[in-house]
Amino acid sequence: MVSLTTPVCDFGWKAVDFDLPGVDGRNWTLHDAMGPNGLLVMFICNHCPYVKAIRPRLVRDLKELKEKHGIHAIAIMSNDPAEYAEDSFDNMKAAAVEFGFPFPYVRDETQAVAKAYNAVCTPDFFGFNRNFELQYRGRFDESRKETAPEGVRRDLFEAMKDIAATQTGPAEQIPSMGCSIKWKSE
Repeated sequence: MVSLTTPVCDFGWKAVDFDLPGVDGRNWTLHDAMGPNGLLVMFICNHCPYVKAIRPRLVRDLKELKEKHGIHAIAIMSNDPAEYAEDSFDNMKAAAVEFGFPFPYVRDETQAVAKAYNAVCTPDFFGFNRNFELQYRGRFDESRKETAPEGVRRDLFEAMKDIAATQTGPAEQIPSMGCSIKWKSE
């Protein structure tokens, strides 16, 4: 398993549209997912220990961002499920129910969306303002393969709160770290 870190935020980069099937039985586009104050596009999966370490906190923070700050989120699973059965569409559905995801969970079967976003790992977070301009490409918090202690700085939450209020992300951002996306062999 290769651990990678994300590149530095390319402020102002415009989000690329998509149309992907969700575990809720409908297709989701970038515009469908956008909240009144911004959107978090995240690349996650079911099997990754980095994602598992933050899942309960991710659900907590994204519920609060949606309800109190007008920031919506969408989770995209781009891994090749042939490599990890835990990332199958049925298992995506099960995870969304089990953890009560307050956001659409969609499958990027062709991996074209992950490539368009230059996503490198799970989790990989892209925080956009309401004009679809990238303002955050950083970590969730100090968690790695193990959950960070309670009370650590909520990097992603604070950044998205700033974006909701000012439409601008923080100048200082710490890269996200995670498992490499499992690319299909060409």
